[in-house]
Amino acid sequence: MPTLHPYIFSEDARKQADFYAKALGGEIVDVKTFAEMPNAPEEDKDKVMHLVLKVGDLQIFMADSSPVRQGNAIDLTLVYESEEEARQAFEGLAQGGKVLMPFERMFWGTSFGRVVDPFGIRWQISTEN
Repeated sequence: MPTLHPYIFSEDARKQADFYAKALGGEIVDVKTFAEMPNAPEEDKDKVMHLVLKVGDLQIFMADSSPVRQGNAIDLTLVYESEEEARQAFEGLAQGGKVLMPFERMFWGTSFGRVVDPFGIRWQISTEN
């Protein structure tokens, strides 16, 4: 059975991953730079080629890329067992970002909110039904 890993391209993957680690209670478990790649251009050697951020059982992959073009075709959705965990994640991601839909109880029975983080990534935070 395959697993799905979000892969986020960023103008500063380390800074963005640090933000997510704090906001979501995760940790950066691996960083590979272009310096590790043979014949990498000198100006790219400190850039992140591949970063792994672990949040619970989820792994989010990240890399430096410039320029980054944001689209509106996808949201990243995190579903939590408890409302407390979900609210903490929502509030953490909203710091310096923009709330699109406040985190609150929905008519379908879960708590749900939608936010754009300070890096332009859209998130849906929900509780299990």
